Amino acid sequence: MAVWLKRGAAPEEVKEKDKAVRETVEQILADVESRGDAAVRELSLKFDKLDRENYRLSEEEIAECYAQLSERDISDIRFAQEQVRNFAQHQRDSMKDVEVETLPGVILGHKHIPVSAAGCYVPGGKYPLLASAHMSIITAKVAGVPRVITCAPPFNGKPAPAIVVAQHMAGADEIYCLGGIQAVAAMAVGTESIAPVDMLVGPGNAFVAEAKRQLFGRVGIDLFAGPTETLVIADESVDGEICATDLLGQAEHGPDSPAILLTTSEQLARDTLAEIERLLQILPTAPVASQSWARYGEVIVAENDDEMLKIANELAFEHVQVMTQNPDWFLEKMQNFGALFLGPRTNVAYGDKAIGTNHTLPTKKAARYTGGLWVGKFLKTCTWQKVLTDEASVRVGEYCSRLCALEGFSGHGEQANIRVRRYGHKDVPYAGIPE
Repeated sequence: MAVWLKRGAAPEEVKEKDKAVRETVEQILADVESRGDAAVRELSLKFDKLDRENYRLSEEEIAECYAQLSERDISDIRFAQEQVRNFAQHQRDSMKDVEVETLPGVILGHKHIPVSAAGCYVPGGKYPLLASAHMSIITAKVAGVPRVITCAPPFNGKPAPAIVVAQHMAGADEIYCLGGIQAVAAMAVGTESIAPVDMLVGPGNAFVAEAKRQLFGRVGIDLFAGPTETLVIADESVDGEICATDLLGQAEHGPDSPAILLTTSEQLARDTLAEIERLLQILPTAPVASQSWARYGEVIVAENDDEMLKIANELAFEHVQVMTQNPDWFLEKMQNFGALFLGPRTNVAYGDKAIGTNHTLPTKKAARYTGGLWVGKFLKTCTWQKVLTDEASVRVGEYCSRLCALEGFSGHGEQANIRVRRYGHKDVPYAGIPE
């Protein structure tokens, strides 16, 4: 039976905070829909202290951002984007259109059609998360989306150079210096200066996540996102320092980011707890990471790998890092996860920044029913059908007519009957009603 050496304790005010976020988002979405650019400008000035006539960046402003980065910076961004594009292209190539003759004279198929326009949100308030530009814009472009627009908040009162360069290099068609609810609302509902999109993607804070949730249905979204989650599954094959480093490396995302160690070694568990306390004395982001660890950090000691697997599948965490003697066993057995990181030589930061897989992943147990952002999210898999011969139409039509009668759908049935009469030259009564 598993033992918790440390449990997380979610604060009681969470539900009340969620309610306040929901109400704030409702008001702002309504305001942007009603007043368009005027509302966006007021909100940007209020929350981001940025006042512009037009929030879309000009070519000159984009060039200025390039000038603020070194050649090494640009080269590093290029490397990361090449990895993301390469893997996304392999994913796209795996998706084939289908055309098959299922009965003589009956052709069924499907084709993958990209959405017409996508809006990508790139967070940049606390940290300028340029990696989110790679993950969203490149993935949409590889999927074939013709219009990709992107919004990121200002950083220190002006466009964040690294984010802007990443957006531009990724292939964004329109780049806006705009953050928060107002950015998501403007992309989804449109304003006088921003044409609306069909789909919203990208991570963000609680307000951005709630805005996407409320807009879902009006537009498509990638995921219902929550705080970053990290699960480290480890045994005695690794040490406390590497476990502690990987837990705190993700806890720095925010004060509400769960980080859990799941292990079969009590000694490793206790060593990791000690290392966390040591690292929190020297980690530059300790003020945030320490809050997250204190409130949401957990250490669980399980009896064996089978119990670790059971607990991991129940948690269904966003990031699952496996550092055991046989990590491929978890790759084979695990069902519920956003992304797996196998072995001590890889880690979540690689996936977040540079290795090529997408870092927009399911949280809050959504991994039970969905994976993360990938090219398929931007594609509509649409079916089609074609009946080539009279005989095929009559054969399907006779079955269809009888099945419609079972349901009482006489109009549906007549769609079948008229073809049985015309192509089969059979005397079928109107709507199957005996004369």
